[in-house]
Amino acid sequence: MAKKETVQRLYLMLPPITELGDWPQKLQAALGAGDVACVLAPVSARDEGDAKKITKALMDITEPAGVALLIDAPSLVMRAGADGAHVRVTPDTLEKSLQSAVETLKTREDRILGIGGLRAKHDAMIAGEYDVDYVSFGDPAPDGFVPPMELILERTSWWSDIFNVPCVAHAPTLADVAALAKAGADFISLREAVWDDARGPVAAMADAQELLTSNANARERE
Repeated sequence: MAKKETVQRLYLMLPPITELGDWPQKLQAALGAGDVACVLAPVSARDEGDAKKITKALMDITEPAGVALLIDAPSLVMRAGADGAHVRVTPDTLEKSLQSAVETLKTREDRILGIGGLRAKHDAMIAGEYDVDYVSFGDPAPDGFVPPMELILERTSWWSDIFNVPCVAHAPTLADVAALAKAGADFISLREAVWDDARGPVAAMADAQELLTSNANARERE
């Protein structure tokens, strides 16, 4: 995900995982219904051993599908064999967190590093100056909070018009996918919109993919 892509793709988030359960089966079904570039799995296991087991089990699903698997702990990426990390920063720890993540992931092996939790445009600009593969707008906080859709759209449009670093924009609902695609998001992330859909994740992912495809077709006709 290091280069700006012309084809908009989906980015699938899992909820925080404490136990593996049937997540591999759910994930495999969801990946078959859309063009997914990346999966983020926040691993909240009791200890590192369990976290590694969860990560490796999910990698068994994503790797054959050609999908990158990210976790939320840069220090565990190498040991667990994940493809990279998604790091949420705060204004108080912004540059310290960025420096630490870059040193952990980007100086030893080629691993993906994405940055979320960006509250201000200035913070996003600072993140973009580091060796990161994407910035994320609207990614859910640990407590589940997601910024207003109007703010996510504004940040996405602003970033896509000016910067070359790819951006991931979060769609709280399937209805938000089309607007974010039109705003120029390189990748559109989904979580509750997929996993909480009463029809199941396969139907939700298929709908999201159709919205992206329709937007791409509309752009080609312009």
